[in-house]
Amino acid sequence: GGRVSLAGAVCCRPGERTRLVYRMLVRHPGRRGEKKGFQEPDLAAFLDAAHQELERRPIVLVWDNSTQHTDRAMREMLAKRSWLTVFHLPPYAPDLNPAEGVWASMKKTLANLAACTTDQLAALARTRLKRMQYQPRLLDGFIAETGLILVPP
Repeated sequence: GGRVSLAGAVCCRPGERTRLVYRMLVRHPGRRGEKKGFQEPDLAAFLDAAHQELERRPIVLVWDNSTQHTDRAMREMLAKRSWLTVFHLPPYAPDLNPAEGVWASMKKTLANLAACTTDQLAALARTRLKRMQYQPRLLDGFIAETGLILVPP
């Protein structure tokens, strides 16, 4: 039992290599009060870490319409981050989200593996994602697959 939850972003900037930033939460069954996945504070911490990792540059975040991304608590947390501009994708538009390509690719590499524990699954996922971080052309492909055109400001 247990659950491995992932949050990730495919990050690009004209003239620089495309990057993958991700965070993982491993939850074990039977722990009282433990939420199943990322909550608003976890997502805010992920965005803060991404900001740090991306050299404290301003971020334009294009986010899906997950309830956690649009609720009042999240809007308040986002408003406190002056370096962040948020745009939301239309409802249910996974084809416009480059991170969906990351998850699909990772899942394919895990398809025939049988992890015995949640921690083993987390280690396998972490290894696959780490490999993707060193493949900017693959990440560029996930962006190209969306059909979105990136226009510098």
